[in-house]
Amino acid sequence: MAERAGERTWPEGEYEAVLARLDAMEHAAAEIGTSLDERTVCGELAAFLVRRVADAALVDLRSSDDAPPLRAAAAGNTALLDGSTAPAVLVLPMLARDGADLGQVRVARTGRAFTAHESAVVAHAVQLAALHLGHARRLAATEATALHLQRALVAEPGRPHPNLEIAGRYLPAGPRTLVGGDWFETVRLHFGRSLLVVGDVMGHGLDAAVDMNAYRSALREVAATDLPPHRVLRQLDAVVAEDEGRRPATCLLIQVDPARSTATFASAGHLPPVVFAADGSAELVDLPVGPPLGTGLGGYEPAVRTVTPADTLLMFTDGLVERRGEDIDHSLARLAALRLPAGSGPEAVVDEVLRRLDAHTAEDDVAVLAARVRERPAP
Repeated sequence: MAERAGERTWPEGEYEAVLARLDAMEHAAAEIGTSLDERTVCGELAAFLVRRVADAALVDLRSSDDAPPLRAAAAGNTALLDGSTAPAVLVLPMLARDGADLGQVRVARTGRAFTAHESAVVAHAVQLAALHLGHARRLAATEATALHLQRALVAEPGRPHPNLEIAGRYLPAGPRTLVGGDWFETVRLHFGRSLLVVGDVMGHGLDAAVDMNAYRSALREVAATDLPPHRVLRQLDAVVAEDEGRRPATCLLIQVDPARSTATFASAGHLPPVVFAADGSAELVDLPVGPPLGTGLGGYEPAVRTVTPADTLLMFTDGLVERRGEDIDHSLARLAALRLPAGSGPEAVVDEVLRRLDAHTAEDDVAVLAARVRERPAP
């Protein structure tokens, strides 16, 4: 390179090597870490190294539970690393930002040793992959915490009166989706009545799961006053509205009174329930819908209908029926069009509805609660 007055003198080929190093580092940022999947990140790292500086690359990933490292990715002529030849070899550890050992990367090349610039490219790419892997593991730990909290809360609802038969399920969305605030609850009341609850806190993640627990605790306290469902919602809305940090939530309440063969409904922005009759046909319950909880607006009204031991009530969160780009009325109509085997009880209804609506692949969390009045034995 020609030298000018006041300019730095570059050794032969050094200027071009620096440009190549900067170009490689720029491409590394775009090509490594396009996914939160660990094996994908390792595969991107190995492929990048072979494209840019090496003839072979192996990535051995250490699992988070201290198990022996696993071969996570390989690229190029890996016999150079496992065989008896003696090529130029670099071995680098993958260290997370907190210093955790995530694994090891080995790269090899025949013909000549790695230059200082090429070694720097390898080190940069390995460090970049380690940062993405560390982020993915921290996110996975947060997801696991939220999921375990939510499962623990949903798995232990209160006990309804023995004259009710119930079944509930909670299905989280896909493995890379943070869980949300879907929940269900049952509260045993006086005179053989039970209060059934399904709710959905807006948002996802640990904060939504924590808020869900707060709603659940507050509802238990208010429900203990034995108010009718619409007044329970009014009280709960007023309590939650006082906490500005609490997320809004939808909620559906059904107070079942087997002695009178009635069910009283009240909704705070929630989708309507379905009643499956003895012949397996489904009917959406028409009821007034008030605003979500936490707005402080109130305006909740009751709806009452007859229920018999032949009827199975099904409550659910929107993840069961909603599909991207589809009108919610069409989604609800698909549920109402289901016809289940005659005489299906809560367990069968839950299983069949989840299966037929393909809820296990839903894009959002799904919580469902089914209930049926136990038939009294003849005197």
